[in-house]
Amino acid sequence: MRYLVTLVIWSFSLSAWAQDWEDQQIFGAENSTKTLRITSSTDTALFAPIIEDFIAQNPNVSVEYMVTSTSDLDRRFRLHPHRFDIVISSAMDLQLKLANDNFALPLTNITHPSWAQWRQSLFAFSAESATIVINRLAFADQPIPETRQDLIKILRSQPEKFRGKIGTYDIRQSGLGYLFATQDARTSETFWRLMEVMGGLDMRLYCCSSDMIKDLTDGTITVAYNVLGSYASVQVENKENLHIIVPSDFSTTMMRTALVSKKTLQPKIAEAFIRHLVKPEVTASDRMLSQPAWKLPRGDIEPSIISLEPALIIYLDALKRKKFLSAWKSAVIQELP
Repeated sequence: MRYLVTLVIWSFSLSAWAQDWEDQQIFGAENSTKTLRITSSTDTALFAPIIEDFIAQNPNVSVEYMVTSTSDLDRRFRLHPHRFDIVISSAMDLQLKLANDNFALPLTNITHPSWAQWRQSLFAFSAESATIVINRLAFADQPIPETRQDLIKILRSQPEKFRGKIGTYDIRQSGLGYLFATQDARTSETFWRLMEVMGGLDMRLYCCSSDMIKDLTDGTITVAYNVLGSYASVQVENKENLHIIVPSDFSTTMMRTALVSKKTLQPKIAEAFIRHLVKPEVTASDRMLSQPAWKLPRGDIEPSIISLEPALIIYLDALKRKKFLSAWKSAVIQELP
């Protein structure tokens, strides 16, 4: 009887684990001899071509692909590193901290630019800009904003037109949103002025880019701030009313990264998958993401591109995070600390 109870509890926990993902799919043949477990913040539709290409070259391997938010991904992996072989995320700071905290398996035989990796444990494979996506209809009687300051002027001049019609990340929940916000704030004070203006117009807060674009498409909002360029490009295609803006005052570009779990059960296959991700011949069109990281300028990297360096994790310090979130809430939610 005790064995039966234990079995039921174990089965229930596995069932809950399986159902508690934004998406979960298995690629490859049912009779494959080995399974690679990947947890990722990238939507399956965007990442599937990469997996399918890998399986075509490794037909004896299947891939279980589990999607969740950047913050949830970090939390789950830290709790159960043995349950995953590869971790892929757009939140560079969280990924760098995982590598720093000894969760990543070093891969010594992968050739990759030094600025696109961290201690041979974390590897960047795509570069993607944060963009502003707008509904053209809401800007029909005025020029399309090219900078954040342009957007501030428009919002201030027509507050009722945009009230409740602006969206961005809830950085308390989104790891990528927090990364973009902290990097924007480091670059220019304009970020805080924009947040205050948007906050005063009852801005909507989102977990992820895909939800923002969905609401932008159906008219729930008319402006989405800091949307990932890859998601925006795919969704905006064939939608004449939507327009992507890469702000000319400054752009923030992150590099999507991958690491192999130090507790992986498939180290050789996991390493092969990382090699597949970073191989130069895979083009942007093949991966349906933005340009590969290695096609960024070598040597001196543009200031707008977030670098894999210790300074990246400064805002993950508990006290600094608390202070930043307090300032953000005051601006966006109009809530006093």
